[in-house]
Amino acid sequence: MQLYNTLSAKERAQLIEEAGQERLTLSFYQYAQLGNPQLFRDYLFLQWNPLGVLGRIYVAHEGINAQLSLPAKQFETFKKTLDEITFLEGVRLNIAIEHDNKSFLKLTIKVRTKIVADGLEDNTFDVTQKGTHVNAQEFNMLLADKNTICVDMRNHYESEIGHFDTAITPDVDTFRDSLPIIEEELSEHKEEKKLLMYCTGGIRCEKASAYFKHKGFKNVYQLEGGIIEYARQVKAQEIENKFIGKNFVFDERRGERISEDVIAQCHQCGAPCDTHVNCINEACHLLFIQCEACQEKMDQCCSTPCQEIVALPIEEQRELRKGLHNSNKIFKKGRSEVLKFKH
Repeated sequence: MQLYNTLSAKERAQLIEEAGQERLTLSFYQYAQLGNPQLFRDYLFLQWNPLGVLGRIYVAHEGINAQLSLPAKQFETFKKTLDEITFLEGVRLNIAIEHDNKSFLKLTIKVRTKIVADGLEDNTFDVTQKGTHVNAQEFNMLLADKNTICVDMRNHYESEIGHFDTAITPDVDTFRDSLPIIEEELSEHKEEKKLLMYCTGGIRCEKASAYFKHKGFKNVYQLEGGIIEYARQVKAQEIENKFIGKNFVFDERRGERISEDVIAQCHQCGAPCDTHVNCINEACHLLFIQCEACQEKMDQCCSTPCQEIVALPIEEQRELRKGLHNSNKIFKKGRSEVLKFKH
């Protein structure tokens, strides 16, 4: 029984092009108590693989976190598979505002310890005691309230290209890093201030809001559906947009434009730019911001050494990569010393 991908990303991309069908990109999450995550993982693969679902899905004893794409014509069938699962019936689906048929090129469903790497001991607080959910209109009203402190719960490379006006954007590499920093910096405002949080799709705020309530914050609010749902409501209801720039997304698109503002800069030359790329050197693959001029000048590389490597024959590149692991460098996310402007 096939419970894994049999096609490479390149082969899948070619099939998508040949099919010529519109695909939808969406995400959802749900906290729940799963007795056997592995069994649930296999069930989902068997349900979704025949529908042409592609994406990155994490399941754990605490629930599911999914980011995926699927043929538009299969949307209703896909939704039916969710509604047949008790804890996913009627779950909110965050539909992307910009679709790319190649946003995902594999169906990857993994069993994890947690659906979000938060570094928290879950037995110290009740994750169901979350903050008050607010929609786009309510979020804007709270944002305008001088008694509100708005905090971006995302990482530095996400907020660098886009964030809400007046929001605090912690300079952190991971979600878990932001929690103690925010608690310490805002500790004197636990009683009187309104703590308003947002993230990409809502999942990080779901747990963070419960955490901060546990830590004594009295008035905790979170943007329901995150930036993705906010952007949809702004467009559908003609609400004033308070988000500046791009929303970073974790697929091949790497970003959705929410406003025309470009608030970031190329990490190599400093020109206005908010386009994230990965260094084309497979032994590096560093994520950083690079303008078109630097892409051409640097051959889509982050540095001269990487540029020299990609100029070598493929076999020589493979030899150089043997035994090397690049994940730590990838997730420096623009902090690498090779990026002279950013550094």
